[in-house]
Amino acid sequence: MRHFDYISKDKEAAVFYQAPVRFTKDSGREMLANSLGATLYMPGTRTSICADILSNKHDGLTSLVLCLEDAISDKEIGKAEWNVITQLQQLAMNIEKGLLSYEDLPLIFIRVRNKEQMQFVSEQLGSSLAMLTGFVFPKFSFDCGQRYLDTLHALNATNSLNLYGMPILETAEIIYKETRLSALLDIKQLLDQNFNNILNVRMGATDFSGLFGIRRSSDTTIYDIAVIRDCIADIVNLFARSEKEYTVSGPVWEYFKKGDRIFKPQLRQSPFESMGKEGLSFREGMLNQYLDGLIKEVNLDKNNGLTGKTVIHPTHIKPVHALSVITFEEYMDAKSIIESANGAAGVMKSQHSNKMNEIKPHYNWAKKIIAKANSYGVFHDHNSYIDILTEPETLYI
Repeated sequence: MRHFDYISKDKEAAVFYQAPVRFTKDSGREMLANSLGATLYMPGTRTSICADILSNKHDGLTSLVLCLEDAISDKEIGKAEWNVITQLQQLAMNIEKGLLSYEDLPLIFIRVRNKEQMQFVSEQLGSSLAMLTGFVFPKFSFDCGQRYLDTLHALNATNSLNLYGMPILETAEIIYKETRLSALLDIKQLLDQNFNNILNVRMGATDFSGLFGIRRSSDTTIYDIAVIRDCIADIVNLFARSEKEYTVSGPVWEYFKKGDRIFKPQLRQSPFESMGKEGLSFREGMLNQYLDGLIKEVNLDKNNGLTGKTVIHPTHIKPVHALSVITFEEYMDAKSIIESANGAAGVMKSQHSNKMNEIKPHYNWAKKIIAKANSYGVFHDHNSYIDILTEPETLYI
């Protein structure tokens, strides 16, 4: 896989100072954690999973979760389990026949309900278990987490695989203030003991909100919901520290259809005006899909130390990835900081002469930027996400 493989070579050369590099499920843990990007959730009952992957139905799709939990009803569990098994076996068969390259296989995860379901599906998959990158563990706590991880280790040992776990923090004990710190510290201890098998820490903002009877509107971001914002801050505080850092993913954006607005659009008109009527029409299409709210939230995710995002609609994939590309200014600042880390200077003016780069305080930030540049590439100076999203042949809206 490689981000933005769907755009033309000419467009790639025009937009990227440094193009993204390729990765597979066998790439290193850091590379995979940064490369998840927009992780699309699909219900386990979807019968076209294999066909969609083979046909590249969703441009830009690099990671997906086949959900056997909240996306399906309790009555559909058996049907969904066997469908997921069948779809993954079909993928394996198509790879064996040469109809799909292993290198082009997206990162695939299964969100399971419990360890028993995890074991059952894995046993039925047999050798097709190798199609997976890992499992998503919902309602993650210290107790159920230990069972999930013990099962994961057993599967890896039995099948000579390197499957990862992605816990979702979404239970009452984590959002409620009186139990939060204790619950997070217990989970942190458990994950630290299994650090190399944890690809990503995710959070369920929808479940958190539901505990308070809250649902954010399309005009607000998750950071406007104070009780959720405070919990996100604590999760980042514990899991994104530089001494033992986990990649923490942004919560889902729920909206993809036009409706009545309360506030003004959050996407400035001026960046699109240079494209004339087509640019303004494109902006209107983004507003109709509520992508201006998504764009704002992704930027807030980045500013708060989160990487990637859970998505539930294909129209969200391209904006999340386009906003993940490193700007030329960021890259040059990061490169300068890394190269000067062992030098005499403690502070220097940036190449763009608009800020001061302090070597020690900004060093960890610089390492992250360089790592993400490998996954998503670096824009030429003065290019931005708009230059990717407005490529006519990639337009999804």
